[in-house]
Amino acid sequence: MEMVRPGAMATAAVRPAAQRLRLLLSPLKSRIYVPQAEPVATFGTAVTSAKVAVNGVHLHYQRAGEGEHAVLLLPGMLGSGETDFAPQLQSLNKKRFTLVAWDPRGYGQSRPPDRDFPLDFFERDAKDAVDLMKALQFKQVSLLGWSDGGITALIAAAKYPSYICKMVIWGANAYVTEEDSRIYQGIRDVSKWSEKARKAPEALYGYDYFAKTCEKWVDGINQFKHLPEGNICRHLLPLVQCPTLIVHGEKDPLVPRFHADFLLQHVKGSRLHLMPEGKHNLHLRFADEFNRLVEDFLQ
Repeated sequence: MEMVRPGAMATAAVRPAAQRLRLLLSPLKSRIYVPQAEPVATFGTAVTSAKVAVNGVHLHYQRAGEGEHAVLLLPGMLGSGETDFAPQLQSLNKKRFTLVAWDPRGYGQSRPPDRDFPLDFFERDAKDAVDLMKALQFKQVSLLGWSDGGITALIAAAKYPSYICKMVIWGANAYVTEEDSRIYQGIRDVSKWSEKARKAPEALYGYDYFAKTCEKWVDGINQFKHLPEGNICRHLLPLVQCPTLIVHGEKDPLVPRFHADFLLQHVKGSRLHLMPEGKHNLHLRFADEFNRLVEDFLQ
C-alpha cells in the first residue's frame, strides 16, 4: 500500500499491557540487526572496504557496484554497514548504483573514538556522512537510512539539499514521545537480553563496549524528550527538497505509525509505502521486496 498525500497526523494507539511487556522484554526487537549467517563472504570480491579520514576520525565503509548513481546506506543504533545492509550490498543493481555502507564514528570499525551522544550527535553524523561521500569524490548522492540512520538522512537532506538526489527512510522518527522513551528504556540493560540477541554485537564490540554504548544511546536519545515537542529534527523537515520515500512496517514494534504519518505530512512531496507484515527490520526480513521498491524509486 502506498500513500502519496499527507494526511492528518495520526495518534498513537494505546498498546495492550501484554504487548507492551513483550516489546520491553524482547531484545530481538531492538534497533540492532542480529545477522544469522553469511556476512561478507557471500559477496566475494564484489564488496571492498576501506577507511578514510573525515572530520578528525577514520571512517570505515564498504563499497559495491560501479553505477553512476551513488547511494549511501546509513545504519541504525550500534549498527554498521556489514551488519545492517548485507542484502542490499549483495543484491541491489551494481551496474546502476555505486553503494557505500558506512560505519558512523564510534560504531563498527570506525573506532576509535568511542561512541558518544552529545545533543547534536545526529547533526554530527549527517555532516560526517556527507563529508565522507565528498571525500570519495561523489558529486551527488542518494540516501538509504534505517532507524537512527533515517534520522541522520533527514538532517543531511535538509542541511545539504543540493547534494542529495533522493532519499528512502524507514524506522525513523523526528521527535521522541513518552511511549518511545519507555520502549528505549526496555533495551537499556543488555544483560537482560537473550544470549542469541547479544551474540553478534558482543562479537563486534566486546561485552563491555556493547553494554556501555547501549546505555549511552538510551540516555542520548532520551535527551530529546526534554526538548519542546520532543524535537529531534522536526524543525528541519520543511527544508527537505529531494524526492523522499518513507517506508513503514505496520508491525514495527519500535516506531509507531504516527511517526511515519508525521514525516509524510511535513516532508514536501514525500510518499509513504506501507508493508503490512513489515517490522523494524523490514529491509532484511523482506529484502527482495524492499530492494525492488528502492530500485524503482531511485531510477
